[in-house]
Parts: sequence; C-alpha cells; structure tokens
Amino acid sequence: MRDWLSPAQRAQFAGKGYFEVIGGDTGRQYRIYAGASTNVCEIDEKGRPTRGLCFMPRGNLPVGDVMLSQKIALECCENRALELARRFAPSGFMFRRSRLLG
Repeated sequence: MRDWLSPAQRAQFAGKGYFEVIGGDTGRQYRIYAGASTNVCEIDEKGRPTRGLCFMPRGNLPVGDVMLSQKIALECCENRALELARRFAPSGFMFRRSRLLG
C-alpha cells in the first residue's frame, strides 16, 4: 500500500496513523485510518471528522489492500463508493493511534 501513497500521504500515515485523499467527483476530503472497516471519515475544512463511511472490497484481503482499494475508490469513483457506503457517526475512540500498521 505504501508504494501507492504520495510522499505527503506516506509521511502522514507514518506520523499519524492515517492518510487523507481528495474525492475525485466532489473534491471532498477523506481520512483513511488503519483498518479494514469503519475506518474512513469525511473531514471538514478544519480537519474534523464529520461523517464516517464503511465500505470495502469483497474477499478476505490484508488491511493494507483494503485501505488501498478505499483510496482508489474515493479518488476514481467517489460517487459510487458513497452510494455503497454505510454511514456512521465518527468518534475519537474509534480511531486511536494503537491501530497503526507495522
């Protein structure tokens, strides 16, 4: 997964345990946390999570592959990903730094 991230996204992921992407259809900003489900949030202009999104590819994939597919989906077919995503209210507890990948 890291090979597919921009240098800024790699640094963000290494330091904060998440990376941000821009939606290809709307230009909205999303944060993808380490994890395979309930790990994507839309964020506002101040960087605060506003809406949680749960969507993932089919199959039993490694966490990094799931996160990469979420990145690609948001960048390339954001509206379709949003159609399929289940929404949830994000909370700080759900996104602790302890979820970092090695």
